[in-house]
Amino acid sequence: MAVLPFAPTPFFENKNQAFWNLQLAGWGGTALLRAMSAFANGQPLEFFFVILIATITGFSISLILSVGYSYLIRQKPLVTWGGTAATLAVAVGIYSFIDSWVLGLTGSSADSDFVRIFIGIYFFDLTLLGAWSALYYAINFFLQVEQQADRLERLEAQATSAQLAMLRYQLNPHFLFNTLNSISTLVLLKQTEPANAMLTRLSSFLRHTLVTQPGGKVTVAQEVETLKLYLEIERMRFEERLQTEFRVEENAAKAQIPSMLLQPLIENAIKYGVSPQEEGAEISLLAQIVGPRLRITVSDTGPGVDVGGASDDLPAVMATHKRRDSTGVGLANIRDRLAQAYGDDHRFEIRSPESGGFTVLIELPHEFADEVEPSAAVSATGDGKPASASTVATENPPQKVSTAK
Repeated sequence: MAVLPFAPTPFFENKNQAFWNLQLAGWGGTALLRAMSAFANGQPLEFFFVILIATITGFSISLILSVGYSYLIRQKPLVTWGGTAATLAVAVGIYSFIDSWVLGLTGSSADSDFVRIFIGIYFFDLTLLGAWSALYYAINFFLQVEQQADRLERLEAQATSAQLAMLRYQLNPHFLFNTLNSISTLVLLKQTEPANAMLTRLSSFLRHTLVTQPGGKVTVAQEVETLKLYLEIERMRFEERLQTEFRVEENAAKAQIPSMLLQPLIENAIKYGVSPQEEGAEISLLAQIVGPRLRITVSDTGPGVDVGGASDDLPAVMATHKRRDSTGVGLANIRDRLAQAYGDDHRFEIRSPESGGFTVLIELPHEFADEVEPSAAVSATGDGKPASASTVATENPPQKVSTAK
């Protein structure tokens, strides 16, 4: 999952420029309001000079305060608020002293007592610089909270991506062990041509899986193409005992799913459906759109499993007397990947009727791929040619793949 870097509110994208814009707008607005008030009260022109000096003084003091506050905001709360209160008191004192001195110098005040002028102006300047300080901290705390929230989101996304990658990489050793074991057997039996063919197909399969990102998504059609590469390897082991039938709706073929999601299901069906029976079994995959959701069903005609002894951590699937050598890796892996990718917005069910057979049903939100490569379309019999839109195979060739509208 790609996560964009921190992008603050557009106005604060450039903090330095935003600060100067607010400074100019704030102190300019203050000067304008005071000038309008002075004009309404019939003040002499000299008073506008006093307002100009007061505005420039406030602007300059606020710049000094911003330097001090930028240091205090990074300290412990007690130091931050104590230091802010002391700094603000000193700054207001200096501001009021300059204002009082200018008023006395120009004779703009009716009161000639400097102390009384100072006290009267002090509370006005305290309100002005206090509001500026409150706004400064509010904006900076807002930006800090936004940055922390973005940092937390990135960490959660990285953790999810790492979990998805771990689950994905867990499949490779699980599959490689079985394939390499088969190749080793062929080598021991001195069947070099089949062993070489299996190695070639294994190389093609692994090269194909490297194209997709561990936590990425592919179309159903692309996933089926991956399954066909995998089945070419397994068919060398089981030959006519392995029968397959894929039925994929045209719209379902373009839907997105996590990469390598279905391979463990096919592997599970081969191991516990095809392998235990002398006559083998048929594996079926059905992908269809049901309302706003994508439904994928993978089933086999093997001996099935007694779901009565299921473990609590898996949805009715764990080792039983019929599948006592199962590690539970494949199905548990799929369950965890679906939970990581979709949360509770998915369905994962295991069905095994008493008459035999085993079915896994997955339902996901229907997500369209941005682009679907023509080569990724689901083909009919493994020769790369597209199947008829409404074809559903009725016989049992080694592999039957069809698309249906």
